[in-house]
Amino acid sequence: MIKYTLEPVEYQENAAGEIAAFLPGGNLDEVTVESFGNEWEQFADFERDELELIGHMYFDVLLPQIDKNTVALDAGCGTGRWSKFLSPHVKWIEAIDPSVAVHSARKLLSDCENVRVSRAGIDDIPFPDESFDLVFSVGVLHHMPDTSSGIKSCVKKIKPGGWMYVYLYYALDNRGILFRTVFQLANMLRRAVSALPESPKKLACDLLAVVCYMPLILTCRFLRWLMPNSTTYQKIPLHAYSDKSFWVIRNDCRDRFGTPLEQRFTKDQITEMLANAGLSSIQFSDKVPYWCAIGQKLDTNHQQVGEN
Repeated sequence: MIKYTLEPVEYQENAAGEIAAFLPGGNLDEVTVESFGNEWEQFADFERDELELIGHMYFDVLLPQIDKNTVALDAGCGTGRWSKFLSPHVKWIEAIDPSVAVHSARKLLSDCENVRVSRAGIDDIPFPDESFDLVFSVGVLHHMPDTSSGIKSCVKKIKPGGWMYVYLYYALDNRGILFRTVFQLANMLRRAVSALPESPKKLACDLLAVVCYMPLILTCRFLRWLMPNSTTYQKIPLHAYSDKSFWVIRNDCRDRFGTPLEQRFTKDQITEMLANAGLSSIQFSDKVPYWCAIGQKLDTNHQQVGEN
């Protein structure tokens, strides 16, 4: 365990154990934090096989950089699924989140002896600077008012030579005009759905999963069955869900349409933010989802660790 640098404001109990809770800091949108807390209470369980499938999709550029000596921070752990996926690959994970999702995470991670869950925000991470070999933040920083500041807060906690891994929503910079037009219509719908009270929002997102997602996904599944050696199905929106369960589809539909604050970034913008935070050797995954990126923290002389 990493020693806390702040005093918890309280210790919160649940059936899976005790969670230290800290003040969340200022760089967050309270409505969005509450929305995610509600979401992760609803979607708290994940089958290990499916988690392995999704995890390898997200972390293909990260896995070669970590090993059983890696000490990591999960910045915005949500339900804890990414910490659960990575826990067999690393030595230790500190998982933080500002929402009530930490209680779902504590339950999901109850069998992971090398993970501790704390309730804290990214703006005021309660661990010493340069404590971690890796900080990973998956689908979180684009929901903060100041994403660039959130990245810098995370990088402060990384040892020189350590790594930062992020997944940030892409600005459709690798898509055509038709795809972007459809997205703009969907984004208008997101703004309306995300403003609903919690119960109608749940119902609306589930209906969208059935009415909007499933026809496209079923088409992809049919094409994969009809032409098993073809990649034609990948031209259809949402093709990445063609091998996912309806549980994951519902969860991601809630994630897409139920979130009040959402920002999107181009590959160049993400590169600039990571570089400005002190990262180099930045590389992106060329696979869905876009954009997954990793960068290495520079040493005090602004050179890569190990560079001659």
